[in-house]
Amino acid sequence: MSTPAQRSAIVDLGSNSVRLVVFEGITRNPVPIFNEKVTLKLGRGLDASGRLNEAGVALAMDVLGRFHTVARAMRAEPFEVLATAAVRDATNGPDFVAAIRARMPGVPIRVLNGEEEADYAARGVLCGLPEANGLVADIGGGSMELIHVADGQYFEAVSTKLGVIRLHDRAEGSIESAALIADEQLGDVKWLQGMTGRPLYLVGGAFRALARLQIARTQYPLSLVHLFSMSEGEAREMADWIIAAPRRTLEKLPGAPRKRLADAPFAATVLRRLMEKVRPSKVVFSVDGLREGWYMRHVAESVAQQDPMTALAEETAGRLARSMSLSHALVGWTAALFEDETPQQKRLRTLTCTLSDIGSYDHPEYRTEQTYQRILRSHGVGFDHPARAFIGLTLAVRYEVQMDAPLIEPSRRLLTKVEIERAVRLGLALRLAYTLCGGTVELLEECRLFVEDNKLVLTLGARSVRAAGSAVRRRFERLAAAMKLEWQVREE
Repeated sequence: MSTPAQRSAIVDLGSNSVRLVVFEGITRNPVPIFNEKVTLKLGRGLDASGRLNEAGVALAMDVLGRFHTVARAMRAEPFEVLATAAVRDATNGPDFVAAIRARMPGVPIRVLNGEEEADYAARGVLCGLPEANGLVADIGGGSMELIHVADGQYFEAVSTKLGVIRLHDRAEGSIESAALIADEQLGDVKWLQGMTGRPLYLVGGAFRALARLQIARTQYPLSLVHLFSMSEGEAREMADWIIAAPRRTLEKLPGAPRKRLADAPFAATVLRRLMEKVRPSKVVFSVDGLREGWYMRHVAESVAQQDPMTALAEETAGRLARSMSLSHALVGWTAALFEDETPQQKRLRTLTCTLSDIGSYDHPEYRTEQTYQRILRSHGVGFDHPARAFIGLTLAVRYEVQMDAPLIEPSRRLLTKVEIERAVRLGLALRLAYTLCGGTVELLEECRLFVEDNKLVLTLGARSVRAAGSAVRRRFERLAAAMKLEWQVREE
């Protein structure tokens, strides 16, 4: 009998909603196998009354009882409840926590202070973007944490009262008043001056709603919020549009986050005022935040130093490819075709070689489509959208996609002409390699591929000569044509 995989669970009890996430295993890329959210609006009216919303408290008891039952049935351990701004600021917060403990016996319940909340948010962003160097803004219903991240850690951090529910209440529903409040709060954060010109990483449900609206509005080719990126100008225009757009306009957009539409103009206002302060080089949305930060700190600390993209590529190839041994050989075998590559381009080529055989067990009629969609839509914290588009296109070419196929339209829109040409070249080289060696290191090592005197040269060893046939020649000619080179085959 197989041993059940380790599972862990966290309940994120925020000012606007409560969510249970159950993670499977201990990997560098958190794998949520259960994810359920309920809107409570515990923080509604908090500034005026000093107390949690009574209707939200009553609903929370039922929801948390269900979450407790589910997590225990799934044998999640560790299992913890983290409460944030509304609970820590409310006068009836301690009574509410006591009631939760009675409803969820044996489950640790922690009310995070602002610094702890910022710590988890920073760790969540660094989970997917270990190279992040800039400002994290994690917006909730009751607060917004601002954190300076760099070199895989965080430095300055502050919690502000700019959560969307609290801001709405304090501004009495006025966007103009909300902008003034945001300016005042942000003006108190003196270290923001040092964040000018760096990336701005946005975390939290209200910011994610802005990304979803923008993706729908622009018909962006990939419906993934995580690592959706915009220039400062694009983000500024998006925020202005959301602030000014009538609600009915937003509601008509496909996939509009209806429960977040009332919050969207206030989140956009906070973003707009924050951008005025720091003038970011770009804006990046991160789905990973407090919950993933908790996972990395309490569950996966042992693997935290791994590169998330490499870890995901190796995990995927380990499940789906015929062999892991060939990928390293392919990196060296294709290197001569990319002598001008940057370190980032080499990294993408290495990851692509690792993933180059993951369609082996798919049905031949659907292998190209399955592989492309698997890369484009896979769950993984480290792959940004251009990386998905490049690797997906390369593997589609490796499996002989037609370049005018509608399937690869996302890659055509997300990549530059030069990036597409590099993907085609690598894809054709990988197809040639697998045709030559049948997925074996031994046959590939007998062959070499290099450029010499404006010719693409393929050398074949004794066994490779016997294995080579018309398919090898045809695919070699296609690669040479794509590189605009003459070609030559040599026997050694």
